[in-house]
This record gives sequence, C-alpha cells and structure tokens, in this order.
Amino acid sequence: MEIVRSLTADVAPHELFAHVDDIADYPAWMPLIHEVERLDGDTPAWTVELRARVGPFARSKRLRMERTRLEQDRVAVFERREADGREHSEWILRADLDVAADGRTVLTMTLSYDGSLWAGPILERVLDDQVRRGSDRLLALVS
Repeated sequence: MEIVRSLTADVAPHELFAHVDDIADYPAWMPLIHEVERLDGDTPAWTVELRARVGPFARSKRLRMERTRLEQDRVAVFERREADGREHSEWILRADLDVAADGRTVLTMTLSYDGSLWAGPILERVLDDQVRRGSDRLLALVS
C-alpha cells in the first residue's frame, strides 16, 4: 500500500521542512501519529505510536522508526527499523520538498506499508484520510 499526498504552501522550503524533518513534531499536525518518544543512540530514532479509527474501533501500532535520509530543506525519510532482530512489515514515511515554477513550496508526503494488519480497502481509506487531514493541518500551521 502506498499513499501519496502533496500540498503547496506560500512559504520558503526551510519553513515547511522544519515541521517534517523530525518525526517528534508530527503529532502536532498528523492525526495518524498519536505519540512519539525520541530514543537515545547515534542514529536518530523514535518509538512511534500510530493510531487510526475505523468507526467505533481504533487500531494502533507501535513502531521503532529511524530517520534514514536527510537532505536539508529537501528530503526526510523515516523507516521502520526494529531492534529485536526479527522481520517486520515495512513502514516508510517520506517527505519531499521542491520549489514550484511560481516560487511556492511543494511538499509530497508518501506513506508506504507492506504488511497485512493495516491492509485492505477500508483501512487504506482511513490511512489516506489521516494523511489528507494531516496535510490540511500542516498547511494551516505554516500559513
């Protein structure tokens, strides 16, 4: 499953990037990311709780995420990297920034997941809605 959402903002790339380069900032604008705790270590890593509602039910998942790529004001990539030595479903959250021809900043967020727990058309719509709502909240935050 892959969800891709873009938004265009009338701000400089560094103003928008300041909200997407550290996953600890995501709960302020991304409803899917419920709670984040920074982990000690040489590699930037966080314990992240994802939570989404499907009607009266809630699904949650706790992941260890590492920032695997950082290009200042351009790209931030976070990937699931558990420290328990077992195989886990892949979760990748990617933020790409670019400057449009009109000078505005374009942010494209991509959420990729290859597991089965959150798979299926209903949960995919719920996750897509969470990312859409997060995009709206982020745009309001930087405007």
